[in-house]
Amino acid sequence: MERFEVQTTRREQMLDITREVAAALERDGVRDGAVLVFVPHTTAAVTINENADPAVVEDVLAGLERIAPRAGGYRHGEGNSDGHIKSSLVGAGELVAVSGGSLVLGTWQGIYFCEFDGPRTRSVVVQMIDGGPSR
Repeated sequence: MERFEVQTTRREQMLDITREVAAALERDGVRDGAVLVFVPHTTAAVTINENADPAVVEDVLAGLERIAPRAGGYRHGEGNSDGHIKSSLVGAGELVAVSGGSLVLGTWQGIYFCEFDGPRTRSVVVQMIDGGPSR
């Protein structure tokens, strides 16, 4: 298992962490299996989405804001209930297949860390799951 930090600069932000996850996989040496990418935070998340057009990230954040607006009349006293809701909708982790030592992602896919209550320094946990020898 590896852990790395992500520094966000805005309250809501999506950062492409594909390279960091791939580097952790390379250091571990798993050839076939899977990698779990997990964030141990209640106002952050991980998702897989398009990494070619930055407008997609803007659209995802705007869509989540429509679903869970910051000023939503929530009862939670910290003022970050929208972040908790967005984190629950997106999810705290992703499982990605590994083949031949590489992440199995589509041409346009990237792994994103999603910040919903920043800016902050956050942790990302990467757990390799060795599938054993290839057949």
